Amino acid sequence: MKNLTTIFAGMGLTVAIIAACSSGAPTAPTTVSGLNATAFDSIINGKKTALYTLKNNNGMEVCITNFGGRVVSLVVPDKNGKPTDVVLGYDNIAQYADAVNSPSDYGSSVGRYANRINQGKITVEGQEYQLPQNNFGHCLHGGPTGWMYQVYDAEQPNDTTLILTIESPDGDNGFPGTVHASTTYTVLSNNTLDIRFEATTDKETVVNMTNHNYYNLNGDLSKEGMNMVLYVNADNYTPADETYMTTGEILPVEGTPMDFRKAHAIEETINDTTFQQIKNASGYDHNWCLNTYKDGKGDDTQVCASLYSPITGIFLEMFTNEPGVQVYTGNFQGTGITCKNGIQYPKHVSVCLESQKYPDSPNKKDWPSPYLKPGEKYYSHAAYKFSIK
Repeated sequence: MKNLTTIFAGMGLTVAIIAACSSGAPTAPTTVSGLNATAFDSIINGKKTALYTLKNNNGMEVCITNFGGRVVSLVVPDKNGKPTDVVLGYDNIAQYADAVNSPSDYGSSVGRYANRINQGKITVEGQEYQLPQNNFGHCLHGGPTGWMYQVYDAEQPNDTTLILTIESPDGDNGFPGTVHASTTYTVLSNNTLDIRFEATTDKETVVNMTNHNYYNLNGDLSKEGMNMVLYVNADNYTPADETYMTTGEILPVEGTPMDFRKAHAIEETINDTTFQQIKNASGYDHNWCLNTYKDGKGDDTQVCASLYSPITGIFLEMFTNEPGVQVYTGNFQGTGITCKNGIQYPKHVSVCLESQKYPDSPNKKDWPSPYLKPGEKYYSHAAYKFSIK
């Protein structure tokens, strides 16, 4: 055996990767998506990582690592029955762990607070807390060592379900309260990836979890994906400034490039830089206020968004009980980093559909609240159903 130890100083992560020496013959892929499961066997900060495979009998396979609760690959059949991997990612644990040379939130289970908090400041029970300012002066995705860079405990009770749990101590990235959280991934028989987030706390805090899959339904991740057809069931959105921070306004999509109530190819509007919001973000990176959320409750039986590839015929429908969805069009891709299958992803290669409380909701008192108190249970549900259209 040969031990390779890499210390990623920028993250404070210690990674020990153990690779088996062979006779020189390549190791056969162990998943439909072509992943070698042994490339995810590692020890990070004293905890074991691995690759877990979920599947059904209708051609769907989802591979997940407990490092960051990340979906590494998601395979569904296209219109010709060809197995097609529709998410971005890396093919080994070392790249996921190296936030300096290959930073990403690919496929992650994000916590404690997904998206941005203004200037990293929150007030809980009258006390102000300063969080890390790791993105344009704001706290993004729980800070630089948020849950997507932590190792979850994993339990796979059957071929279709993976339960990931994490304990976030009081003071983790500045957040108050010890939080016990879980992400349950389930592959349903109708080719749905069902995701359920739960959390409890011993002290009042804020929680806003999400899944951060980057979707490209075209079957070729080396090319831009803005030909995909997007639908968002929302009459309003929350505009953001040049630092991607919500301004506090809620504005109508009517008459703007933010209107996806009638599905259309993203490329039809994404380059309209006469619209300041698109110019600010170099594309879409915004929260939509879902029509499926009313009177403090979300209806996760209604489609809140959808995505379609005219090339493969793959159709993705999204459901959630959350008030918002962040649509992000991969504006920061195109870095030249080599990813799965040796591909360097171009800019605008993918679309993220992130269920969430509105960004910076701890500081916008009229918006749906992210506060969680002792004795309460946080519950968030998102489901992504794949079919052929």
